[in-house]
Amino acid sequence: MKKIEAVIKPFKLDEVKEALQDMGVQGMTVLEAKGYGRQKGHTELYRGAEYVVDFLPKIKVEVVVEDSQLEPALEAITRAARTGRIGDGKIFVSDIAEVIRIRTGESGPAAV
Repeated sequence: MKKIEAVIKPFKLDEVKEALQDMGVQGMTVLEAKGYGRQKGHTELYRGAEYVVDFLPKIKVEVVVEDSQLEPALEAITRAARTGRIGDGKIFVSDIAEVIRIRTGESGPAAV
């Protein structure tokens, strides 16, 4: 099993969610986040004063998928989240050793 963590622009969340649902992913965790990458934030003008916004609002989507679903899930997220501009986000993939559903005690892929 693999854990996919995708950091995306907030307005792309619905598109990413729908793309993952269409390919059969049943659950996800969504977190509000702030961060910056190569774009290093931006400056804004407020009441005549200019200030730097270092941390930009982002959304972090976490999904656990079986190994066979990894490539289709990565393609779905990439296609749905891409705008072609700086700050589209990043996707991180890591191995999951075990999953246990607390309510039933199921483990492994059945618990996902």
